[in-house]
Amino acid sequence: MELSFGSVSLILFILAVVFVMKTINIVPQQHALVIERLGRYHATLAPGLHIVIPFIDRVAYKHILKEIPLDVPPQVCITKDNTQLQVDGVLYFQVTDPKLASYGSSNYLLAITQLAQTTLRSVIGKMELDKTFEEREQINIAIVNAIDESAANWGVKVMRYEIKDLTPPKEILLAMQAQITAEREKRALIAASEGRRQEQINIADGERQAQIARSQGDQQASINRAQGQAAAIVALAEANADALRQTSSAILEPGGSDAVNLRVAEQYVAAFSQLAKTNNSIIVPANLSDISGLIAGAMQVVKSQQKV
Repeated sequence: MELSFGSVSLILFILAVVFVMKTINIVPQQHALVIERLGRYHATLAPGLHIVIPFIDRVAYKHILKEIPLDVPPQVCITKDNTQLQVDGVLYFQVTDPKLASYGSSNYLLAITQLAQTTLRSVIGKMELDKTFEEREQINIAIVNAIDESAANWGVKVMRYEIKDLTPPKEILLAMQAQITAEREKRALIAASEGRRQEQINIADGERQAQIARSQGDQQASINRAQGQAAAIVALAEANADALRQTSSAILEPGGSDAVNLRVAEQYVAAFSQLAKTNNSIIVPANLSDISGLIAGAMQVVKSQQKV
């Protein structure tokens, strides 16, 4: 049966389309294609449009050049103090050399995972249980440094490793919880005692300040009273001096001596009258004429003081 011209044209068209599709390859961004020619490595295609020879060149491997997270399966590690610890982590890596990633290892993902697990067991085995919780950052750095050195031969760059979870046995968890509870109770007791001590210190300091304030107040009150008494004495003395000066001035005036005589006589008589009221017996001078003599003596004293 002979083929018609239309059938031949259709077959040729289909072959042409297949040939064009095999010839043109478009590589997306952050991807790489490894091309083999006749079974041998030929080239690595970067992002963009590329032309290959159909049926001679073939795309052997496809790689993603983005940073890729790789979940590392949980495993049981033994710490330095012989405690079992289940560790779960995640590894971040990036393909930097597509050729080495294709031919450097049969399965670089499995190789990285196994190396991360063995390195983690080695790092954890050098630490005590308490240190594993405190030094996660150091564990991550140690694992990255160990894996990155070997992964360079596989065309892979290890960016970082993060521990997701550290799970000790149930008995250890209970013991740790009891230790944490005891530590918290200890801190609470210490805080309470410190509070009581500070309270006593504050009370004693307050009483001391109050005593100082009271003593200063008493001292100032005594000073004020003494100053008041001194001022009163000075004022009284000044008043007496003024009275004496006024009396002296009044005596020098005309009739002043007579007024003094009269005043002395009145006080003399008043004194005897008061004595008579308060006592059963009355003492009188032997000679009543002594009154005038007494007045004359008093005036003589006044005159002598005026001359001085």
